[in-house]
Amino acid sequence: MTRLELFEQIKKKGSFLCIGLDTDMEKIPAHLLDNEDPVFEFNKQIIDATHEQCVGYKMNTAFYEAEGVKGWMSLEKISYYLRENYPSHFSIADAKRGDIGNTSAMYAKAFFVNMDFDSVTVAPYMGEDSVRPFLTHPGKWVILLALTSNKGASDFQTLQTGNAQLFEKVLQTSSKWGSPDSMMYVVGATQADMLGQIRKSVPGHFLLVPGVGAQGGSLEEVAKHGMNKCCGLLVNASRSIIYAGSGTDFALKAKEEAMKMQQEMNNLLAEYL
Repeated sequence: MTRLELFEQIKKKGSFLCIGLDTDMEKIPAHLLDNEDPVFEFNKQIIDATHEQCVGYKMNTAFYEAEGVKGWMSLEKISYYLRENYPSHFSIADAKRGDIGNTSAMYAKAFFVNMDFDSVTVAPYMGEDSVRPFLTHPGKWVILLALTSNKGASDFQTLQTGNAQLFEKVLQTSSKWGSPDSMMYVVGATQADMLGQIRKSVPGHFLLVPGVGAQGGSLEEVAKHGMNKCCGLLVNASRSIIYAGSGTDFALKAKEEAMKMQQEMNNLLAEYL
């Protein structure tokens, strides 16, 4: 999927919502636990209910790895379910990988070849040779960690290095490795005041923005400071949507929450594009 194809989906749906399928076995509605694969069944019903309100789905692999082999099987099934049934949706393996070159090449094979995800999140700390192997797969995307919203982000990311902060150095350097059609950046929604600064470094790239919803980030502030002429934003919401209900109507409750975000996003697209 190219950047312009993603933008076409955003315009078509009036939404730049990405739903995080961070599925916790302890939070799955009880009536699903008798299924052969409760995680897959939960995600399938969420996807079927919300696919008209969003343009992508993000799977944080930790929630699947924690369940061992069964979890990996669920993750693979979810990826293929999306590919077969909703191929226009952008899929993200939120794995935060990044290692020496030959190891990164194996990570890329796992997520891009074996599970056919559109993208994978990558940590840039080890530099160019740890990121390049992910960029050798045509049509696939690297989503590089840039400025996160966790408490410890200031330990390193905002340190002053010469005339720029460290996250700015990451943006300036890495933007030479991949084009706006192959690389995105993670920027936390609670860092919305920094988005204007980030846009100066990467004006054409998409930004994956977690932290709206349960984490309290402002969607309006994100759009105001981060939107570009192709929208340039994928805003991720997980818990506020997928756990909106806990009964047999959980998927309907998720859809209702997704519709609220879609409507707000549609208004913001009209205002800023």
